[in-house]
Amino acid sequence: MEKRHESKKEVLVNPEQAEFMRVMEQQLEKQDELSAGDGKAGGFTKNKSLSSILNLELIQDKTGEEIAELWMKYYATKDTISAVIPSHTYEVIVARAQSCSMFLFALPQNEGYEFFVGQWSGHEIHFTSLINIQTHGKNAPSQMILYHHPDLKENKGIVLMTAELDPKFITVPQAQCLANQVQLFYGTKRQETFRLVETFNHHPAEFKHMSVIAELEQSGIGTALTPTSS
Repeated sequence: MEKRHESKKEVLVNPEQAEFMRVMEQQLEKQDELSAGDGKAGGFTKNKSLSSILNLELIQDKTGEEIAELWMKYYATKDTISAVIPSHTYEVIVARAQSCSMFLFALPQNEGYEFFVGQWSGHEIHFTSLINIQTHGKNAPSQMILYHHPDLKENKGIVLMTAELDPKFITVPQAQCLANQVQLFYGTKRQETFRLVETFNHHPAEFKHMSVIAELEQSGIGTALTPTSS
């Protein structure tokens, strides 16, 4: 997160980068206008495509590394999160998501943890708090969506990710923590870690929520959100 804030302060002096940012802004403005006309589902964009964010023709001659750098620099200036996932890692994640479409994620709070359910729908994963589900049931609205764009997976070796979040419920650092957990539990090479996801989906009676917290604490992912005593 420190690197993210440093990047946010960085001045983009490279003319090519500046042009890239300008084009992305134009694309997103068009998307916002279309969304305003069609209406958003619960405040989130429906069927969000990479072409609505990027001019794909503009990046055809760029390498995956160049696109990744531009993508991360652009979103570092926004109140959201982003990621660039290697194709081989995303193939593991999406294959596992097809067989295990839901999981219970833990978000560190001032005292204890708040649980969020993440549910996959194609290349999107929708998050809502467990309290929200207990209150609204199946009609519980999403509070954050991670959008994965596999358009460049074959040619450039990367999958681009961005997010939309409801700031009333999830802050940017919390969103980053949840996104990191998606990679931790769905992209892990450690079978014991993914077994928690399998148990949640296929043997729910055997699932123990404290195992998620133990895995999260071992990984150190939630450390940045845990207040330190002065």
